[in-house]
Amino acid sequence: MTSETIELQNLSIGYQTKHGIKTVATGISGTIASGELTCLLGANGVGKSTLLRTLASFQPKTGGEIWLEGREISDYTDKQLSRLIGVVLTEKPDVRNMTVRELVSLGRSPYTGFWGTYSKDDLQVVDEAISMVGIESLSKRMVHTLSDGERQKVMIAKALAQQTPVIYLDEPTAFLDYPSKVEVLQLLCRISREAGKVVFLSTHDVELALQLADTIWLMTKGEPMAIGTPEALAQQGALGRFIERDGIAFDSKTMTIKVTKKNY
Repeated sequence: MTSETIELQNLSIGYQTKHGIKTVATGISGTIASGELTCLLGANGVGKSTLLRTLASFQPKTGGEIWLEGREISDYTDKQLSRLIGVVLTEKPDVRNMTVRELVSLGRSPYTGFWGTYSKDDLQVVDEAISMVGIESLSKRMVHTLSDGERQKVMIAKALAQQTPVIYLDEPTAFLDYPSKVEVLQLLCRISREAGKVVFLSTHDVELALQLADTIWLMTKGEPMAIGTPEALAQQGALGRFIERDGIAFDSKTMTIKVTKKNY
């Protein structure tokens, strides 16, 4: 295991219910590489969010191992993990009376100590994160005045200000219009390369993921995780089995999805 990857070994995930542990998926093994955009695909309810929460250590795994920078994740303290893993969730932040720059600055909280005072270096990191995402013109705007696309860029900048080698994102394009979806995924693709980070995200935007992801993780209920380039998974038939339904066809050569108009 290198310091540049995350490795999952026979991972099992689930959550606590009043009747005990509800297992969602088992036997997940694979490597998430830095410097790549990795997209997690799967149907609703298959466990994508549970997997992301488990990888981020928001909830315990039910079996197996998660290796991060050469150590098992359970060996880290919460403070150590806050300097290793940044997370961008689906939920819109309910923030008022705060500027964009102030919100991005919260990404520095793992480094600012008890009093939360920002050093000159902290503020420089914040400005660099804002610049990398290209939202300098928004820095003085109040967060609640932003569009969904603008707000999502701010949350990505906040994760960048955290200076973690790993960024997990749960449905980062969920509330966006199509041009904004493209823009955010292109941004994440660029960040993974320029900053050499692990960028791992769940998405329902299958066609965009096929065009922009370096690696796809395809989660199917009751089956092993399918991992590979979009082209490899298309050739194996895994993408076709996931996408195709009555009236929906997938062309593995052109990597396109075609919807047939039905006569009602």
